[in-house]
Amino acid sequence: MLTASIVQLLCMMQLMCTVQHMNASASPARTGATVASLSAAGIVASLMGTLVIPLVGRLPELLDTSTANASWVVTAPLLTGAVATPVFGRLGDLYGKRRMLLICVGLLVAGSVTSALSDSLVPMVIGRAVQGIGMGIVPLGISTMRDVVPPERMGASVALMSSSLGIGGAFGLPLAAGVAQNTDWHALFWGSAAVSLLVGVAVLRFVPGVPADTARGRFDIPGAIGLTAGLVSLLLAVSKGAEWGWTSVTTLGLFAAAVIALCAWGWFELRTAEPLVDLRATARRPVLLTNLASVVIGFAMFAQSLVAPQLLQLPEEIGYGLGQSMLAAGLWMVPTGLVMMAFSPLGAKLSARFGPRTSLLTGSLIIAVGYGLALPLMGSVAGIVAFSCVVSVGVAFAYGAMPAIIMASVPASKTASANGFNALMRSIGLSVSSAVIGVLLAQMSHDVGDFTLPTENGFRAAAVVGGAAALTAALLTLAIPRATARLTPLDAPQSGASGLEPEPEAARPA
Repeated sequence: MLTASIVQLLCMMQLMCTVQHMNASASPARTGATVASLSAAGIVASLMGTLVIPLVGRLPELLDTSTANASWVVTAPLLTGAVATPVFGRLGDLYGKRRMLLICVGLLVAGSVTSALSDSLVPMVIGRAVQGIGMGIVPLGISTMRDVVPPERMGASVALMSSSLGIGGAFGLPLAAGVAQNTDWHALFWGSAAVSLLVGVAVLRFVPGVPADTARGRFDIPGAIGLTAGLVSLLLAVSKGAEWGWTSVTTLGLFAAAVIALCAWGWFELRTAEPLVDLRATARRPVLLTNLASVVIGFAMFAQSLVAPQLLQLPEEIGYGLGQSMLAAGLWMVPTGLVMMAFSPLGAKLSARFGPRTSLLTGSLIIAVGYGLALPLMGSVAGIVAFSCVVSVGVAFAYGAMPAIIMASVPASKTASANGFNALMRSIGLSVSSAVIGVLLAQMSHDVGDFTLPTENGFRAAAVVGGAAALTAALLTLAIPRATARLTPLDAPQSGASGLEPEPEAARPA
């Protein structure tokens, strides 16, 4: 299975190269290898999120701990990943994106090896937390593309890299389930270490370095500490609230601590010369509205990830379950990743012709349509695959458009940190979606034998909530100014490596 994991990653990299050449056959092979390497790095980083899902039910036994403690194996990378994305984005702007990419890959390898050597809770949680830090790869990869990819390739490349989160999740679940069912569970982490190392070699070989001389200043250590304190408090409260009780002293205390820490952090960031996150730039209307849309798009995407696999795996005897094994359910979700990969370049072409605002709006509406189709189609395997693929098409359009809007609205020297903050907004949406959909399904459940299972109406309500989130994203997108910069058309003069024009005034030489 380890060999199969490496072969699958190589196949994905080859497919991504093929997709890139199909959309710009005249581009040099070097650019295709660069894009494939960066996209593969993003996919591998996102694989870490689904790596332990097949083991969740067995973790207490495998690690000799309680169910509550075992849940930290899932929670730890979510927390560290949320913090790492804006921090590594800023570090990339200051000290070089390629260097930070390689450090993130190294952390993926280190975290995987630590988990592979673990047989108890503490080292496993440490390994998973280190793996989560590697999620900083995605915004770093997107901003690297602005520096090294020709303008005519920029749109499709950024869209593919941005969609790597969904692509990795779709491929990761069946892969992890297959390994967990056929080999020792430690092989999951040895395999993730191997593919991470392989991606590191590809980044070292094919991704050129760009001098980080446009971003002068020092790293904002107090800002990083403040943001970490606020995010950890917020995400702990959101992810553990159902387990601890939403009105418990611990949960309410964490929410209060998050508000205080984030407000203090914001006050400090507005008064420091070299902030971790330029809040004035994020307050610009296109950036602010895009970040808010990212939260609800992340919410809508993850809602589908919670609904579809559960319906596929519930027993047929209850009347609405489809009786699939975890491996089969994961395999049925693979088409969603393929669809996302295939439609990302199409979304980029739409952005090039009409602007990324149009792609974001189109994607949001397609997601809403997908959830509308879920209501009549969720009674069959084919129906679930169909509505999940429609949602994935919308996600591909939206995820490709969001970084394009961000990069068109901030100075070139701050693209990595701005994309890191945007990725953070998506992570918050994922966490909130997990909490809200989890509470919804728990409230709309019934007893079946010795088990408590969500009702069919609970899943329908979750689909309605996911659709409502997508429509909210569409409304936010409509408020983004129409003048938001477009991707450079294929026949336009190349005004710079970014492929985005016009550049904001703050980025122009005085």
